[in-house]
This record gives sequence, structure tokens and C-alpha cells, in this order.
Amino acid sequence: MTAPAPAGVRLTPNLFGIGFGLAGLAQAWTVATDTVDVPAWPSYVLWILAATIWLVTLVAYIRNVTAQGRLRTELPDPVMGPFTALIAIVPMLLGIALAPHARTAGEVVYVVSLVLTVLLGGWLTGLWIRVDTRLEQWHPGYFLPTVAGGLIAANCAALLGWTTLSHVMFGYGLICWFVLGSILLVRLFTQPMLPPPLLPTIAIEIAPPVVAGNAFFTINGGRLDLGAEILGGYALLMVLVQITMAGTYRRAPFGPGYWAFAFSYAAAFTNGINWLDVEHVHGREGLTYLLLGIATLALAALGARTLLGLRNRTFLPRAPAPAAAR
Repeated sequence: MTAPAPAGVRLTPNLFGIGFGLAGLAQAWTVATDTVDVPAWPSYVLWILAATIWLVTLVAYIRNVTAQGRLRTELPDPVMGPFTALIAIVPMLLGIALAPHARTAGEVVYVVSLVLTVLLGGWLTGLWIRVDTRLEQWHPGYFLPTVAGGLIAANCAALLGWTTLSHVMFGYGLICWFVLGSILLVRLFTQPMLPPPLLPTIAIEIAPPVVAGNAFFTINGGRLDLGAEILGGYALLMVLVQITMAGTYRRAPFGPGYWAFAFSYAAAFTNGINWLDVEHVHGREGLTYLLLGIATLALAALGARTLLGLRNRTFLPRAPAPAAAR
């Protein structure tokens, strides 16, 4: 399970998007269990799978980074650096999944992950201020360290009943979304299109409003109010944007970057399940199963395509040849 990566490959931190996506789907099933009493076992299976994939990825990634001498260059990397935040963000979700069964252990996992997420978000934000980067180097993955980290932390804190912390982290994530979102939209509107391998990161644009919406519903006790409606309006726009991007996404070569779709879209489906519940939509149980079915089949297809790519050795990027070998 912890075998080293094949020789000559470069394990990049966006590989943690696999565990992140599985955790997002597990969260959708968990929310559905709480709203329309769907069976709990699919969420348990998905949480265990997400934890296993995260751990295996962590071990393989650390070995690969160490062997290739990338320890000092990984975080500052303008392309892949933001994805390192997933190393700390995924365990926050795992801690909350663990808390109903082992409260103290779940709280410890969440708090440690939260501290690491905030520290890393602060360090990367300072780095982006200090270092000269071109606007065209930015991509929606820059949302991950602070926007995703903050909003997910807020949702998790609310689930634990830690009201003040949930409010603090919601503000943290929301303001970072406003600031970074403006920069990223200017980049996407005015600069050349992202390189093909980074095109799937545009799927992350849908994540802030739906993750914020999910957190808001948890914080306010599942009520529909002005805040939820505002977030829902922007989420609708981002859903429509994603539909228009379908042709563009097909230009991206299949690789780890495709897992940017997984959590982003799973969070959107979770938001839809929450809306069905708070609006007391007629037939919401059937609609909830439909949303879960689509999300689960889509992630299963993504997983199957990933396994095929790993078997054919086309999924992982190749490591640059040493200078002496060129």
C-alpha cells in the first residue's frame, strides 16, 4: 500500500485532490443521511476510503519529494504550491467524520489540521505578497489554502458546536474569497487561457459559493435566509459557467488535475441536497437519491479512468531528467 512511486515520475500535491474528492462525496452522503435518512453505510465506506487514499498519497508524496530534492521548492512553486494545503485540509473533514464515533479523537484531528491549515495559509499569503509573480501564473487553485481551508473549517467547527470558531473561520474564508476571487477573475478575464493541464482548476470556481453555502446552513441551523439566498444566487451563476466550460475542459490531458472536479462538484451536489431540505421540496427524497447517484457515478468514472491511467503509466507526470543526464 505504501510502495514507492514508479521510477521517473513526479508526484505533485494536486494528487491529494483524490482524497479530497472522496471526502467531498462522503460529506454529500452524510448530509443526505441527516436530511432524508438515506443509508449511512455508503458514507462510512467513502470516509474510510478517503482516509486511506490520503494516507497512502502522503507517504508516497513525502518519499517522492525527498528523493527528488524538492522539499524547499514545493511550497513556493507558483503552480503547485497552493495544492499543498490539501495535505492539512482533508484531515479536518476526516476529524469531523470521526467525531461522532470518537469525539475526543475527532476533535484532536480537526484542531491539529485547522492549526496547520491556518499557518500554511498565512505563510503562503505572505509569500504571494513578497514574491514577484505574473498574473498569468495564477489559477483557481489559489483558493485552496485560505478560502477552502477557512470555509471548510467553519463548517466543521459548527458541526462540533463551536459557534464562535465557526464564525471566525467563516469570516476568514469569506473575506479571502472576496479578495482572491477578484484577482482570479481578472486573471481569467484578461490573460491568456490557462495551460491545458491547469484547465480543470477552473472547476474550483464553483467551490467557494457552494462550500460557503453548506457552511452557512450548518451555522444557522439549516434555515433559509438572506445570506443563504445570496450565496445560492452566485452558486447558480457558477453552475452555468461550468456548463459553458464543457468544451474547454475536453482540451485538458487526463492527469491528477482532473481531480479538481471531484470535491468542487461534490460540494455543489451537497449544496443542492441542503436546498432540497430547507425548501421542503416535494419528492426531495427521490431527488436527493438522484443527486447522490449522479455524483457517485461521476466519481466512480473518474476513479476508473485514474486506475487505467496508472496501469498504462500515463496518469502521473514524468520527473525532469537530472542535468547530468541531459
